[in-house]
Amino acid sequence: MDKPRSKLAISELTFSLYQRSLHPELFTIYSRRHLKTANYETFIWATGSSHVISVFTRDLCLSELISLPGQMLPKRGLVERFQFRGQRNHKCTLSRGLSYMTDFQVEKMSPNLYHQSCIDLQRFARNRGMFVKSPDSAEEGLEPFSYIDFEARKDELHVHTFHAFPEQITIIKTQSLFDFH
Repeated sequence: MDKPRSKLAISELTFSLYQRSLHPELFTIYSRRHLKTANYETFIWATGSSHVISVFTRDLCLSELISLPGQMLPKRGLVERFQFRGQRNHKCTLSRGLSYMTDFQVEKMSPNLYHQSCIDLQRFARNRGMFVKSPDSAEEGLEPFSYIDFEARKDELHVHTFHAFPEQITIIKTQSLFDFH
C-alpha cells in the first residue's frame, strides 16, 4: 500500500462534487466507514491527505472528495470543482430531496498553534471519527494526518475533515452537511 503523500503544494489539491458514485479502485483507501440509516447510506473513505464521501438516498448519489494532483477522475457527473485557496462556501439543492452545503478553508498557522491543533485533533480522534497518519512523512516530529469526524442523524449527515500538512504548517478544514428532506 502506498503511504499518504504529504510533500505537495496545497494549491495543487482540488475539491470536487459529483452527482454519482466513484469507484474505490480510483483511490488508495487507508480507512473506511459505512453508515446506514432509514433515509440514506454513506461511505466515508480516508485516502491519505484527502477523503471521499459518497451519500446515497433513494435513486440519487452525491460524492464529495479532495483529490491529489494528477489523479484520474471521471468527467461524468461532475457538479463542481474548486482549487484550495483561502475559504469557500458552496450550496446546492438537488431534485428529489437532497441538499448539500460545504465550507472549506486553508488555515496556515504559526508553528505553536499548528502543533497544539494537531494535539487537540488527535485527542478528539480517540473517541470518534477516523484518524489516518503518515509517520514516514514526518517533518520535525510532526506527522501529516487526516481526521474525519461525522455525525449521522435521521435526516442529515454532518462531516468535518481536517487534513494536516506539517511542512507547510497548514490544515485544510472542511465542513459538509448533507440534508435529506
